[in-house]
Amino acid sequence: QVQLDESGGGLVQVGGSLRLSCAASGRTVSNYHLGWFRQAPGKEREFVAVVWSGGTIVYADSVKGRFTISRDFARNTLYLQMNSLKPEDTAVYYCAADIHNIRYNRPNYWGQGTQVTISS
Repeated sequence: QVQLDESGGGLVQVGGSLRLSCAASGRTVSNYHLGWFRQAPGKEREFVAVVWSGGTIVYADSVKGRFTISRDFARNTLYLQMNSLKPEDTAVYYCAADIHNIRYNRPNYWGQGTQVTISS
């Protein structure tokens, strides 16, 4: 089992930047795929980016070139650097983990979420 704790959300203007962190704890975290999802008001939760347990990175098209996901395997921490933020990036951002493909299958482990609000 994995526990996830996000931090770093907040309010920022259009074009600004934010960095989210997710501290993972539990047994064999390194075996898990870790990723970020987000849910905007009135919308379904959507995939943002993932770092597979082997280190490969995949992004959603909507954030490619603006967001950078990284993973510190030694510290069991996941990051999401968000640049050139747009109003449509406003959402609750969730850290997620599982040993199966979390991009196409709902992860079993979730953090509590952190609010990101972009003001225009």
